[in-house]
Amino acid sequence: MSSATFTSSTTAAAAASITTTHFSPPPPPTSTPHFLLPPEHAASLIDRCRTVRRLLEIHAAVLRSSLHHHPIVNFKLQRSYSSLGLLDRHLALLRLTPDPNVFFWTAAIHAHALHGLHHAALLLFSQMLSVAVVPNAFTLSSTLISCPLPQGRALHAHSLKLSLAADPYVATALLDMYARAGDVASARRLFEDMPERRLVSSTAMMTCYAKLGDLQQARQLFDEMDQRDCVCWNTMIDGYTQHGRPNESLALFRRMLRSSARPNEVTVISVLSAVAQLGSLPSGKWVHSYIKNIKNRIEFNAKVGTALIDMYCKCGSLEDACLVFHTIKDKDVVVWNSMIGGYAMHGNSKEALKLFSKLHAEGFQPTDITFIAVLNACSHSGLVSEGRELFHMMEKEYRIEPKVEHYGCMVDLLGRAGLVDEAYELVRSLKFVPDTVMWGSLLAACRLHKNMALGEKIANYLVGTGLANSGTYVLLSNIYAAVGNWEEVARVRTLMKGSGVQKEPGCSSIEVDNKVYEFVVGDLSHAKSQEMYAMLEELNGLLKAHGYVPQIELVLHDLEELEKERALKVHSEKLAIAFGLISTKPGTAIKIVNNLRVCTDCHTVMKLISKITGRKIIVRDRNRFHHFVDGSCSCGDYW
Repeated sequence: MSSATFTSSTTAAAAASITTTHFSPPPPPTSTPHFLLPPEHAASLIDRCRTVRRLLEIHAAVLRSSLHHHPIVNFKLQRSYSSLGLLDRHLALLRLTPDPNVFFWTAAIHAHALHGLHHAALLLFSQMLSVAVVPNAFTLSSTLISCPLPQGRALHAHSLKLSLAADPYVATALLDMYARAGDVASARRLFEDMPERRLVSSTAMMTCYAKLGDLQQARQLFDEMDQRDCVCWNTMIDGYTQHGRPNESLALFRRMLRSSARPNEVTVISVLSAVAQLGSLPSGKWVHSYIKNIKNRIEFNAKVGTALIDMYCKCGSLEDACLVFHTIKDKDVVVWNSMIGGYAMHGNSKEALKLFSKLHAEGFQPTDITFIAVLNACSHSGLVSEGRELFHMMEKEYRIEPKVEHYGCMVDLLGRAGLVDEAYELVRSLKFVPDTVMWGSLLAACRLHKNMALGEKIANYLVGTGLANSGTYVLLSNIYAAVGNWEEVARVRTLMKGSGVQKEPGCSSIEVDNKVYEFVVGDLSHAKSQEMYAMLEELNGLLKAHGYVPQIELVLHDLEELEKERALKVHSEKLAIAFGLISTKPGTAIKIVNNLRVCTDCHTVMKLISKITGRKIIVRDRNRFHHFVDGSCSCGDYW
């Protein structure tokens, strides 16, 4: 394998970073040194060095003692510079080293790979080959860190040529490279050919399966392991979390606590994300108490704090999220973004914008994520002028180019506010192809403001271009149903069935006594179904006494009025509320997690139930939180 293979894959910028440096050590003094530093002492001082200033002092002493070409001292100096992040100084010393051997080259390659500079690492590898230095196993495994797939394949061929592919370190590095690239077939072949499977190689293979969503294979491999370290547990827990299986993630975390492995920062961040998916506040508080216990040695830093804020916001407790936010000492912009996003999620736009101003006042530079959060806050509260101002501020004041997510926020903001034509013109003016989320927001605005002509136009475009999803068909059906055009509703349903697209079924969950109960429309599978439906009948009478009129136009079937009323009555949210009312003490708040946007009929019903029963009802739907108290909702009926 020639060095050209690697050189051609690198960028000019990477080459410049290797061959050009503004650093060169000062020349040795012309006068006779007033003392000499023994090589052993110099090497020991370098090993113990922890700061750049101290390392520079030692380096000066090395030069005064004419030890700069001593192989051990020189090697340790180079390694120390890179460990302190001064890669340019490391390279300058490498260039001044006469005939550096494989250990010098490997140290430089390893340092650049660890810092994510894989192009630079590959170029160093190529330069090493060009001066006829033969790589060893550690050289290859170091070069493979963060290596892209094409160059990784070339390195694999090179390892075979050097008879190093079977080395456990090289084989594991190759496996990890294929796993990161998603090449499960190559990774699996390597794994199965390994004469001895080490823990790290098994974990790399498990990571590959988990990344591609094959959690069954990942779990099988996990269960077959004789020993499991923290990284192994984290890989499986995070696999469940990333693929929307939070219950398995939490169950595995509980099992980990009973094992000899000690959870770390990575573990709790993944588990907190799983709890956030569930919306389980008791589980979140339990994980938080685990973090706070000093015996568990989990550092409370900005990353952990951000995960806690996100969890509390998604579990419905802004108060706890605020407490965590104010507890974090060294806040970074990610912490601020998380809290601003939490306020937006709960419809508290005033606090979100206030926090944005405070972020700026305290010297933080907003990021593109910051602007997504504040634009969402404006969208959820109908703050059109504020949203416009922030959108223009991004480019003019902060030089942040709007991305598809920012345009999506603006389309949503304008559409919700009734400026549907303006939102449509914004979508048409984009220089890139709008995503399905943006079209969905626009279609939802057409339904909300009964703009059937534009809704039809958009839906037909999405169907014709193959961009339509279940939401497209449902929203178009809603538009036709709102004006009583049942023939078109039936046509859309037939079209949807013919395209193989299925409507996502509504599902609501409620946690009672640390157990989560799930409900679907018309659910009769629960042990307390009879009591639940009796409660619904009782509530229905009370609701009508308070002026409730069922919004039968939301039922997408050409049924008699009474049948439509029955269909509305058994929505999953209402079943969950009925279960909560019969399963908890009077006055207890009821919290529901819903996988879809709450419909207007359920929204009206929840407001009235909160007034009739004196209960606070908290609902997390697909878009935001609703806090129902005494007949009112925190969203102000704007969602």
